[in-house]
Amino acid sequence: MADRQAQEEVVTFTSDLIRIDTTNRGGGDCRERPAAEYAAARLAEAGLEPTLLERTEGRTNVVARIEGTDPSADALLLHGHLDVVPAEPRDWNVHPFSGEIRDGVVWGRGAVDMKNMDAMILSVVRSWAREGFRPRRDVVVAFTADEEASAADGAGFLVDRHPELFEGCTEAVGESGAFTFHDGAGRQIYPIAAGERGTAWLRLTARGRAGHGSKVNRENAVTRLAAAVTRIGEYEWPLRPTPTVRAALGELAALYGIETDLTDIDTLLDKLGPAARLVEATVRNSANPTMLDAGYKVNVIPGQAVAQVDGRFLPGTEDEFRATLDRLTGPDVDWEFEHREVALQAPVDAPTFAAMRAAIEEFAPEAHVVPYCMSGGTDAKQFSRLGITGYGFAPLKLPEGLDYQAMFHGVDERVPVEALHFGVHVLDRFLRTA
Repeated sequence: MADRQAQEEVVTFTSDLIRIDTTNRGGGDCRERPAAEYAAARLAEAGLEPTLLERTEGRTNVVARIEGTDPSADALLLHGHLDVVPAEPRDWNVHPFSGEIRDGVVWGRGAVDMKNMDAMILSVVRSWAREGFRPRRDVVVAFTADEEASAADGAGFLVDRHPELFEGCTEAVGESGAFTFHDGAGRQIYPIAAGERGTAWLRLTARGRAGHGSKVNRENAVTRLAAAVTRIGEYEWPLRPTPTVRAALGELAALYGIETDLTDIDTLLDKLGPAARLVEATVRNSANPTMLDAGYKVNVIPGQAVAQVDGRFLPGTEDEFRATLDRLTGPDVDWEFEHREVALQAPVDAPTFAAMRAAIEEFAPEAHVVPYCMSGGTDAKQFSRLGITGYGFAPLKLPEGLDYQAMFHGVDERVPVEALHFGVHVLDRFLRTA
């Protein structure tokens, strides 16, 4: 079990990291270096030799290796990102970059996504140094830049330019999973991520004949784009349950005493009640129009109109996703990937998953641990290019009424101090036994 100092440090480190504004606005507008230097200093105090790496000035990553006692064992990667999404202070009850600790809760942008996990990693590593403990397998710690955008300055850069730092790593643990999901009926479910949908951010371009707004125009680019966007937005994607999703549905059905009928998943989801939220976004692909750009004057029909779509696809369905977009956009609208990343799937019958389950159950005996597939994506996508299998495991024991998933990129992001203490203990237990 992590010592008392680790429990104190995880709170301090979370608060300190929140106060370091690492807002990632996209397009390269971010500077993680102060947070990277903070993390590197804490690692160095624990006797490690962290390496700071940049592709772009100020976009700093930190990597360090803890040598295990068994040189023949595969290494484990433990990663967290340092950047956060923007936050508008006037919308918050507590300033998003204050790191204020109020009534046993740490407030601020990054409290759950994911400076809390960064702080847990630092706290556990430092407690090992005080104890003189070494894990069985090598543990590589990586704090990355740019996860909230393209990862080009972060995990993508590390994988492409410094793969040697991850030599021997076969599995990885990062965000997001092992948090308390209250089902409203007294059950506490802890989902562990064992998969991610692929990322398909799309740019749609409609071209037509420019002209005067008062004239009939059957080749209106805006009309063509609007029709394609409407078809995409209204399309009902077919059910495509992956092995991870099937495992999740099976365990949830067993928990509620429901027959697992995968031939009628929509009915099964209805029977699961609130717990369906853990699965419903990942039983099919999706494509949501999010941005439109056309024209420059009300009485001018533009020759081009552009839209952006946030698409996500399940493992094994990318070809279907592409073909569907071809059909929905039609002959007058072209589409291309602005950003594409692979879909992931990790085995739920692996010893590492069992170790994560056991660690949660040791400190939360009432827990019902289930696998799940993330609807979005993480740095695990980049690390997968090195053959590393990724899981989402950032443990938090949360009180009923605190909606963890709403905290991600939301207003008034916050995390209870007790949840951080729980996380440190569970992460420490898992890493000692993995």
